[in-house]
Amino acid sequence: MRDIDQTDSFPAWVPGAEAQAVAPEPQAPELVVITGMSGAGKSRTAAVLEDLDWYVVDNLPPRLLKALTGLMSPVGGARRVAVVADVRGREFFAELLTVLDDLKTSGVDHRIIFLDADDDVLVQRYESVRRPHPLQEEGRLLDAVHEERKMLTALRGRADTIIDTSDMSVHDLARQVRTLVAAEGELATRVTVMSFGFKYGLPLDADHVVDVRFISNPYWIGELRNLTGHDAPVQEYVLAQDGVTEFVDRYVDLIASVLEGYERELKPTVTIAVGCTGGKHRSVALSERIAEGLRRRGSRAVTVHRDLGRE
Repeated sequence: MRDIDQTDSFPAWVPGAEAQAVAPEPQAPELVVITGMSGAGKSRTAAVLEDLDWYVVDNLPPRLLKALTGLMSPVGGARRVAVVADVRGREFFAELLTVLDDLKTSGVDHRIIFLDADDDVLVQRYESVRRPHPLQEEGRLLDAVHEERKMLTALRGRADTIIDTSDMSVHDLARQVRTLVAAEGELATRVTVMSFGFKYGLPLDADHVVDVRFISNPYWIGELRNLTGHDAPVQEYVLAQDGVTEFVDRYVDLIASVLEGYERELKPTVTIAVGCTGGKHRSVALSERIAEGLRRRGSRAVTVHRDLGRE
């Protein structure tokens, strides 16, 4: 579609023709099948998807997969579904490829993520957690790994993505999975900027605490006492004081670089607690200002005012 400039003409308005708001098209449902070698990282992969608000079902018998897809819907249902299916399903697992073929034929698209690792790595992982392999029974662990690898040969060949976790930490795996499946904006750390009053105690979940009691208190100004930091007169009074705007700008610069580090380390949420004496004036005004500055930088920032209304 070409850009419209000021020389373009538009059709004349016809009486009775109402402007219709065009609703955004709902996103198509997504189905991901997580499978692969036992001990290669399927549980961690499922946890990453769950943290990204996917509906995750672990160890689902394949024959129930079609029924599960009936719950998927662009609106009003589970839009993004992930299923972990592997040899723990015993005889039921053999049906997986047939079920996936049936889903494809019926128009249900899907992606297969296959987790793999070297045999020696898998053996070491099982020995470290002191759990038996699902196929081990009375035999050797390595024999069970070899048997599983043969069982999964055809499925591995059908995989859309193969992740070899031999040399990965759990954090490396999480980063790769998030990159594969996350929608735009989902990888950013979610920021809560919380105002509070020191006289009611520090917030237990604060990652960073900002003390703004160095600012003159609007409480001692008669016409401002009964207002809050949401009101324009209080905001103007707080921000007009020497150095306050510069403080906020520098703090936003500082915390923005910290958030970049949090995102690299996969920290999903962070709480910045901004405190004054009672949590009514200064902390409220500056929490809103800090959150606004972070949003301008692309952060997913919201405000919460813990103690507003307690006085």
